[in-house]
Amino acid sequence: MTSQTTISATGPGDKAPAAPSDPTPSTGLRGHPWFTLITVAVGVMMVALDGTIVAIANPAIQKDLGASFADVQWITNGYFLALAVSLITAGKLGDRFGHRQTFLIGVSGFALASGAIGLSHSIAFVVTFRVLQGLFGALLMPAALGLLRATFPAEKLNMAIGLWGMVIGASTAGGPILGGVLVEHVNWQSVFFINVPVGAIALVLGALILRDHRAENAPRSFDVLGIVLLSGAMFCLVWALIKAPAWGWGSGTTWSFLAVSVLGFALFAFWETRVKEPLIPLGLFRSVPLSAGVVLMVLMAIAFMGGLFFVTFYLQNVHGMSPIDAGLHLLPLTGMMIVGSPLAGAAITKLGPRIPLAGGMAATAIAMYGMSTLTSDTGSAVMSIWFALLGLGLAPVMVGATEVIVGNAPMELSGVAGGLQQAAMQIGGSLGTAVLGAVMASRVDSDLAGNWKDAGLPKLTQPQLDAAAEAVQVGVAPIAPGTPETVAAKITQVAHDTFISGMSLACLVAAGVAVVAVFVALLTKRGENAEAGAGAAHI
Repeated sequence: MTSQTTISATGPGDKAPAAPSDPTPSTGLRGHPWFTLITVAVGVMMVALDGTIVAIANPAIQKDLGASFADVQWITNGYFLALAVSLITAGKLGDRFGHRQTFLIGVSGFALASGAIGLSHSIAFVVTFRVLQGLFGALLMPAALGLLRATFPAEKLNMAIGLWGMVIGASTAGGPILGGVLVEHVNWQSVFFINVPVGAIALVLGALILRDHRAENAPRSFDVLGIVLLSGAMFCLVWALIKAPAWGWGSGTTWSFLAVSVLGFALFAFWETRVKEPLIPLGLFRSVPLSAGVVLMVLMAIAFMGGLFFVTFYLQNVHGMSPIDAGLHLLPLTGMMIVGSPLAGAAITKLGPRIPLAGGMAATAIAMYGMSTLTSDTGSAVMSIWFALLGLGLAPVMVGATEVIVGNAPMELSGVAGGLQQAAMQIGGSLGTAVLGAVMASRVDSDLAGNWKDAGLPKLTQPQLDAAAEAVQVGVAPIAPGTPETVAAKITQVAHDTFISGMSLACLVAAGVAVVAVFVALLTKRGENAEAGAGAAHI
């Protein structure tokens, strides 16, 4: 095994020691940078795919297992909660025990949990194994970034992260298409069984190719109380965001969870200043570029995830597309993320992250504004333009913000930095869905009664109006069985017009968030500690 000089990682405010721009190449497959990228991409693909593919399978699962709507919600919420709450702690485990080990454990556990879901005959087992999927996925994601950071020299790191981001973007956007094909032509179990061979491939590749990298100053102890406080605070925050649409934003329950979350974060911050080896050294956030990168990732996810949430309902419920057709209509978005991510990596390497990130968020803002102009008669060509622009804008942000966060963290905290990046994206997605969902609900509540009356439809009681508003929020026309065809057509027109009004306002809010992110992007700069990665010690 080729030896390399061990380099001590520095803090965010210190200058990183120079590492050779072309580190000593590894012999054979083990530790080869590009083969390492392929290996971690296969593993990450499973986690990103499962974030969206399962939504298509939920109706079939509900019917086959006789589950309630609340049970089916837990299939998604259990996975999301476990993933979001565990990411930073999982990153710390990688920093402590090595990212190769945590990646292999994550891949194995994720594949086994997926197979167990496919074999489950009750909704309780499905939800339980979905939670385990989230926990193992949390081990896998930060480890993948830590391995890339340690394997690639600084001048090639952006390109590697660009390709890594391309895999995540393509997997996330391609989930509904693959899920629709599998559910329609095989069964819902196949959505989970597909992870077993993919996980096996990632495990074999990982065992043969991945080389463990450990920074000289890697942590040697665990901040158990810090883990408990942070996990509790994250759980309360994410849970409040998930349940706010059902509980109501003015509900005492919602605000109680948010208050407990704020208290948990405050106690965590206080404790981190007292413990010898904190879970997240707060000095990490003295790096303005790193902090800006985290905020930028949250804002990007709010605009992207929140806006895209309504677009799927728009395509399926307003335009009447099947899940597969809706997924195909989103191919311009997927395609531009696939093409744009490696190009963004090259641009960021040459220009630094500031200009590509600001330009990407500006393009995102324009795309979201364009999506606010969609109507029930908008053709596929016009939709494709805005979807393609959105993908083109997101690509440099996915790549650049990740490099800014990971590259500005010291090497011994690369796992924690990877966890921060992923946690910021998960929280941003949850915020986007919750906040823009509240915007949609508010507009529907304010417009539906008037639009209903203006169309000359029979007056609704308040409970009927509430039920109709709930359906309209996802673009569904509340047509009762036996309704005359002419009346049904009017109800459909009112429902779609009201939904599009709400979606337009939500997209405008998302565009405003993207504009704010343009200015945050101007605070970023190239990672100060990126050079330390390629010189990390090999174990």
